[in-house]
Amino acid sequence: MAIRLGDTAPDFTAQTTEGEIHFHDWLGGGWGVLFSHPADFTPVCTTELGAVAKLKPEFQKRNVKVAGLSVDPLKDHEAWSKDIAETQGTALNFPLIADPDRTVSELYDMIHPKADATLTVRSVFVIGPDKKVKLMLTYPASTGRNFDELLRVIDSLQLTAEYQVATPANWSEGEDCIIVPAVSNAEADAKFPKGYTEVKPYLRYTPQPNI
Repeated sequence: MAIRLGDTAPDFTAQTTEGEIHFHDWLGGGWGVLFSHPADFTPVCTTELGAVAKLKPEFQKRNVKVAGLSVDPLKDHEAWSKDIAETQGTALNFPLIADPDRTVSELYDMIHPKADATLTVRSVFVIGPDKKVKLMLTYPASTGRNFDELLRVIDSLQLTAEYQVATPANWSEGEDCIIVPAVSNAEADAKFPKGYTEVKPYLRYTPQPNI
């Protein structure tokens, strides 16, 4: 059965470029991103892994651990890591999971036979501290992911997990949020001391509450 939002992220044990990990233990009490790649020694994947390595301080700032995956064996990952460092200007600094038997890929439904019967699509899973899946994205093999957008989404997920707000279209960190309809105006007066603007009874903007 395919994973859905709110499901517990499947646990697994796997070999990685940073040694064996037990996924839930490795995540600990923080957030996690698991993202898959069609294959090693492929051009788009090489740029993606370099991009994530450069963004590691941004993920750390948000208490997010990142792990990549492809169906190739560990020896290929280790050789590919050298290419990534050479071509992208940064060394791989997060674990890359080897999944040659496709155990993890099947757990997370990362192989879509109508796209490719053997390789993983570009899947992304954001996992919360409760080990629940908070976000799923799937890209075709030909399209590289926008990891700045992934950081933006994580900012929204972390904000909305703590406060009774939602984030509007194209929201970025520091911009106004929307008070969720379940909060009455009387409750909003107490919960949002910075005030709010009511455009419609169901559309109330308030400054981002955690800054």
